[in-house]
Formats: sequence, C-alpha cells, structure tokens
Amino acid sequence: MPDQLFFAGLRALAEAAFPKHCACCGRVFATADEFIGQTQSMRQNVSGLKQSFDDNNVAIVEVYRNCLCGSTLMDFFSDRRSTSEASQERRQLFERLLPLLMEKGMERAAAREYLLHVVRGQLP
Repeated sequence: MPDQLFFAGLRALAEAAFPKHCACCGRVFATADEFIGQTQSMRQNVSGLKQSFDDNNVAIVEVYRNCLCGSTLMDFFSDRRSTSEASQERRQLFERLLPLLMEKGMERAAAREYLLHVVRGQLP
C-alpha cells in the first residue's frame, strides 16, 4: 500500500509551519504533501506513524520520515475522524464485523477494504 494511503485520513496541523527544512542537507518541503511525497518510510513495512496527544489532550499523529539524505524528520498531523457518538458506534461495529469476515475466509486487508466500501456506500 503506498505511503500516501496511510495519510489519507489525516490533515496537517502544522501547515503554517511549512516550509520545512532538512537540517542536514537543506532540502525544502513547501507543503505537507511534499513532505510525505518526497521523503521515505524509516523502515520497510513500518508506517512511521505514532499516536500522541497535544497540549489540549487531542489525539495527534506524529509522522516520522527519512529525508533522501538519510536524516530523520518529523511532523504532526491530526485525525479527521468524527468523535460523535454515532461515529464511535460505527467504529465499534466495524471492529466487531472485521473478525466475522475473517472467520468466513477473507484476508484481513480484504475484509477491511470491503467494510470501508460498505461504510462509504460504495457497494450495492
């Protein structure tokens, strides 16, 4: 799965902090999209995402990426998910349905993708 998909549900908290600069090589990242697109995962099969909380106890995601020169860079993003009661109930239902689909023989990734399509109204 391309790295861009990991960040599809996130929005940049620190857009005003751009441009970002790599302290080692001086490379400039004008936007969050450039930061994600022009850097690399720190390790293969590791997203580089870490949940944390800001000063107001709001969940944020710390994003760790490697510049092309090898220097590790970090930025903050917040989750766009709704925190309403209905949204929380949908997420709980999603988490209950996922193992049921897997018990029926679906691979986890396929079951997750299927449920996401259902939630988005993309399946008949």
